[in-house]
Amino acid sequence: MTDRELFIAGVALYWAEGAKDKPYRRRENLQFINSDPNVIRLYLRWLDLLGVAPDRRAFRVSIHDSADASEAEKYWAEIAGADASTFQKTTLKKHNPKTTRKNTADDYHGCLTIYVSQSAELYRRMEGAWYGIVGAATATDLENRT
Repeated sequence: MTDRELFIAGVALYWAEGAKDKPYRRRENLQFINSDPNVIRLYLRWLDLLGVAPDRRAFRVSIHDSADASEAEKYWAEIAGADASTFQKTTLKKHNPKTTRKNTADDYHGCLTIYVSQSAELYRRMEGAWYGIVGAATATDLENRT
């Protein structure tokens, strides 16, 4: 995969799964959460491409309180190539007895949230790239579509 392809894939992935800025809630920083380890790996590789140093990345596990949080932290630390002891405090979701959860097996590891500090400029760059992709993909002038 070329750097350009990775950049485009990362922008689309972030726009689909990352936290977005809202007019009523200015965010303008990169925050990403997902439960798929391959999606997390791709996102981390995208951050590498953007030059985001590991010390600007913070991690937090979100998991149901009936699951093994410490094992989930170890699992995600290995996926992220980070030390589990540096993770922020795990967010535990209380079990709702009215629901029947299907994700209760040993392979359930919750979600990993990745925060990037000082990322307002990167957020704006990602957002601009996304709107550029959409504009190019939806252009009606096919001869001038990039």
